[in-house]
Amino acid sequence: MKYFAVFLPMKDEQKSKDFRAQHLEFLSAGREEGSILMNGRFIDGAGGLVIYKGESLETVEKLVNTDPYIINGARNYEIHEWEMESNYNF
Repeated sequence: MKYFAVFLPMKDEQKSKDFRAQHLEFLSAGREEGSILMNGRFIDGAGGLVIYKGESLETVEKLVNTDPYIINGARNYEIHEWEMESNYNF
């Protein structure tokens, strides 16, 4: 299993507010099913970060494109494969 850091920079602040509840439900479902390891917002309002688990970049990108924030144009995204240090236990 690979890990991917997905940055979600702010694109439209109003749309981010409008679709926040749906986005949070999406994240919760992803954590429950195991495709999302963790997530959080940037305190300065610049956006957020989601750590996904997946077999490939393509698999994760398909998931990212089902996020209500992406579907509705509230956020952009940038994906980077991430190597998690092995001494952490999640």
